[in-house]
Amino acid sequence: MKAVHKRNLTVLALIVFLAVLAIEHRSKAEPKAVAVLQQQAEPETGAYAGLRAPSFILQEGDKQYEVGGAREKAVMLNFWASWCDPCQQEAPELNKLAMKYSDVLDIYGINVTSQDYKPNAERFVKKYMLAFPVMYDLKGQIFDKYNGAVFPTNVLIDKKGVISEIILGVLTAEELEQKIIALTGS
Repeated sequence: MKAVHKRNLTVLALIVFLAVLAIEHRSKAEPKAVAVLQQQAEPETGAYAGLRAPSFILQEGDKQYEVGGAREKAVMLNFWASWCDPCQQEAPELNKLAMKYSDVLDIYGINVTSQDYKPNAERFVKKYMLAFPVMYDLKGQIFDKYNGAVFPTNVLIDKKGVISEIILGVLTAEELEQKIIALTGS
């Protein structure tokens, strides 16, 4: 029995010795390179804050307006309807903001014509002398892309093309201006 016991101790000692060697070798091995800066993947597209804004192109007259991807200025999409009282309250303030921040912000008025009557929308534009481009979403496809539910809906998009915020309903002029300042850094 003593010979078996000695052999078992010898095998155990050998296993411990090999384990110690393996651990020591691992600790002396060259450290693996660790990536400090990794290229960040593009955010996915969707109608939520933090995602890339769904892209679209709307033609109005001889001009074409495009949203989607990086751009020189931040953009605010204002979805509205002529019958919407809050939209009527907001229109003069949007004009002021469009002129004040024209160097850093594009405001695009998008009439959701599928839920409006285009001649009424055209009268709205004239009545409020809108100082920013107005487009007509005839079938409501753009409004649907942005999960539109109420009027007005304002979508703030940064220069990288990422949605910063979606505002449902009307804000005070001061609140909206603060959000524009935060968006544009102005």
